[in-house]
Amino acid sequence: MKHCSDSNCSKQRKGEVFAPAELVAYAEGAVVSRTVVENCGGTVTLFSFDAGEGLSEHAAPFDALVNVLDGEVKITIGGQPHHLKSGQSIIMPANIPHALAAVTAFKMMLVMIKA
Repeated sequence: MKHCSDSNCSKQRKGEVFAPAELVAYAEGAVVSRTVVENCGGTVTLFSFDAGEGLSEHAAPFDALVNVLDGEVKITIGGQPHHLKSGQSIIMPANIPHALAAVTAFKMMLVMIKA
């Protein structure tokens, strides 16, 4: 069992300025992810999706904030589609099925708060 403490596992150097969209590259026909912060309270993960890629419908036990950093995505939450572009965000509620489909190649920051 993993022990939970106040110190977190940061994949990004603390106290340094960074551009999230530059930390994850596009890959042809693929989805790429990079965890920036992971601790007992939640995670911050960067993703890039090639056009046409996506995540099939699933649910998560926690609310999750999606911030689109580049491109366009269709996010379906509880059967309702939402089209987001760079600079837009949406909160996906806990325990509600959701899916993502890249309209164009796109990048997002996913913030999941567990506590």
